[in-house]
Amino acid sequence: MILLAGGAGYIGSHINKRLFQEGYDTVVFDNLSSGHREFVKWGRFFPGDLADPARIDGCFEAFPIKAVMHLCAFAYVEESVRDPAKYYRNNVAHTLNLLDAMRKHNVRLLIFSSTCSTYGLPTTLPIAESHPQNPVNPYGRSKRFIEEVLGDYDRAYKMPHVILRYFNAAGADPDGEIGEWHEPETHLIPLAIFAALRREPALKIFGADYPTPDGTCIRDYIHVWDLAGAHVLALKRLMATEKSDSFNLGNDSGNSVREVVRTVEAVSGRPIRVEEIKRREGDPPVLISSSARARKILHWEPRLSSLPTIVKSAWKWHSRRNP
Repeated sequence: MILLAGGAGYIGSHINKRLFQEGYDTVVFDNLSSGHREFVKWGRFFPGDLADPARIDGCFEAFPIKAVMHLCAFAYVEESVRDPAKYYRNNVAHTLNLLDAMRKHNVRLLIFSSTCSTYGLPTTLPIAESHPQNPVNPYGRSKRFIEEVLGDYDRAYKMPHVILRYFNAAGADPDGEIGEWHEPETHLIPLAIFAALRREPALKIFGADYPTPDGTCIRDYIHVWDLAGAHVLALKRLMATEKSDSFNLGNDSGNSVREVVRTVEAVSGRPIRVEEIKRREGDPPVLISSSARARKILHWEPRLSSLPTIVKSAWKWHSRRNP
């Protein structure tokens, strides 16, 4: 059985569905602070919080867990700057509770949900795993610190792991069963869709004077279903080899904010009003991954990650929920 810590969230629920389709038994451990009970459509649900070691122990005692996927984290960059204690307590200290429970119950294999924010401001593009890791905010530092912890745990306690560094997860389940549901929502594609649906009066563009072809930031968008598939491949490799590794997960290409807006307008058939405001501090002009190692070693091939395909799946999900 595979334990999905944070499996009721956006990415975790898509991973849970893919694992189910691959024949794995799963249990979702989640406090539902940002996840949704309605998203636990596959496997078992064990409500709990990583802040509670006794509850974590109860989950390990209740199920024959063979491996863990850890997706429990706060992930709002601006909030992490305002309240770093919240991020270090949850993303770091509570992760140690999970790792201690794994050791106690002799569960050694871990897939860790990390982020391209561990790289900080890019010095070279595209960003490969060899790029220096110099995070510039508490969120990125919290993830980077756990990456170091995992290395130490593997050396000391023989706990092999795979670190997966996401770029910009986007889109929704191709079947429309689950999708992106954050409160508050901060991601560009759903916010653009909200503006098209008139749920928001305008879409804010943070900076239109970057050194890019149209003046707006460029980001690497990866379909959440492709991202979920990479987790299944990483799990299979980890179970077969028990070898620690790390991989970037992106589309190896970028789209600007204005390109996203135009694509949402084309898919929805509706105009979007935009409001250009000043840049956010620390936003790099361009972030593009190199996912060559994941493609080569995991034999991973993103199939749904063109921008129009991502937006169509997201539009299908959001327009059904909020017509």
